Amino acid sequence: MIKFVQQLGKALMLPVACLPLCGLLMGIGYLLCPASMQGDEVTGFAPLVSLFLVKAGGALIDNMALLFAIGVGVGMSENQDGTGAIAALTSWFMITTLLSPDFVAKLLPSVVGDAGRTLAFAKIANPFIGILAGVIGALCYNRFKDMKMPDWLAFFSGKRCVAIAAGLVSILVSVVLLCVWPILYQSLISLGQAIAGMGAVGAGVYVFLNRLLIPFGLHHALNNVFWFDTIGLGDLTHFWAGDTSEDVPWSLGMYMSGFFPCMMFGVPGAALAMLQCAKPENRKTTAGILTSAAICSFVCGITEPFEFAFMFAAPALYVAYSMLYGIFTVIVAYLDFRAGFAFSAGATDLMFSASLPAAQNTWLIVPLGLAAFVSFYLIFRIMIAKLDLKTPGRKDEDTASEEKSEILSKERTQKNRAFVEMAEIVLVGVGGRENIVSIDHCITRLRLEVKNADLVDEQKIKSAGVPGVIRPSKESVQVVVGQNVQFVAEEFKKLCK
Repeated sequence: MIKFVQQLGKALMLPVACLPLCGLLMGIGYLLCPASMQGDEVTGFAPLVSLFLVKAGGALIDNMALLFAIGVGVGMSENQDGTGAIAALTSWFMITTLLSPDFVAKLLPSVVGDAGRTLAFAKIANPFIGILAGVIGALCYNRFKDMKMPDWLAFFSGKRCVAIAAGLVSILVSVVLLCVWPILYQSLISLGQAIAGMGAVGAGVYVFLNRLLIPFGLHHALNNVFWFDTIGLGDLTHFWAGDTSEDVPWSLGMYMSGFFPCMMFGVPGAALAMLQCAKPENRKTTAGILTSAAICSFVCGITEPFEFAFMFAAPALYVAYSMLYGIFTVIVAYLDFRAGFAFSAGATDLMFSASLPAAQNTWLIVPLGLAAFVSFYLIFRIMIAKLDLKTPGRKDEDTASEEKSEILSKERTQKNRAFVEMAEIVLVGVGGRENIVSIDHCITRLRLEVKNADLVDEQKIKSAGVPGVIRPSKESVQVVVGQNVQFVAEEFKKLCK
């Protein structure tokens, strides 16, 4: 299980590397054109350019779950084969389509009258489902990439059966989620109702759970309880409507304010600790990820590029990170610092919410921010060093995994000796590996480009048992193998390395 989580964390680094770009684009866009954040009319050349940047960055953050599906599908597949990504994409489309509100309503008409269950399926396209689809795609690739079908189904052998397997598995997973997902979602809404009456401590518990549930995409359930009018609260909607604490039965803004010092200052402090703990030879690369993640967290409150960079590699650290959010939320609540956000708790939202009636003591962001910076920095620095956590820049080469891959490769070679022998004879027939320029294959043919056509011995190639040899041009040789050409091509490539 630990190894699986480590592999997942490593695989997530591929899509996470895309996220800092979205944060920087949106941060620059919001700074240059604040009206785009509030939904106001945008006119003029410069504001339109800024809006263009915001939309470009939003294209990534809005499709983060899909990026995770593809990234995990590739990253967890053996040899990082793109077939795993196709299988993951197949899984994602199947799960999100089968569990979409409209289709679920056709399967279960009773859902239509149940607002809670409808809301649960409306949030099905989330990062957790993306990661789940990626895992399904990768595991199906690793399990079925060498599957050999009967001759009449030989076309679907090997990698071609991976997406089919992923689709079938996704159907079964969708059936399970059809029953389980709304129960999980409703349970979290009930939990939100329970902690809503706990005052400042309850706000801290909510924010702690909000961060803790991000990897599973279930934080939306709690957000709907506290930010919107699901059970009569609506901290966000009332704040931006111009209400004050006198208009509602709670301290307005208490469920949003605690995010500001953590996102604006805490995340940069934690990022600095990670950077200093990285191995010297990895710091330049690590700095690129962490610096951009810290900037986009400070400017516009996008924390996913930072959080997904370590949450699976160091889950204990992520729990501590979530607890720091909860603690600062309680402190903020008692100090009567109040601010709100329409997008997230970054500097841009703080600037605009400061003028609203419910805003209070926004100047406290300076001492609170400094305290958050130091606290996050110290906790991260101590935990990473003491527990030897594999945060960005600290991961060792997984030699054991490489050795295991070599052993598995040898075992597969022994099992597929017939393909190895065929590849060996063909290689001799085309003049050896020094004569090979390129290797490819289609559905039935091994396609080769050679340097010296005079070295090609067609009779030798045919002695491997292949049906025929085709010479489309002087330097091109096509060996007709049949539906199992993929396996011969793979062994041929190994011999040419």
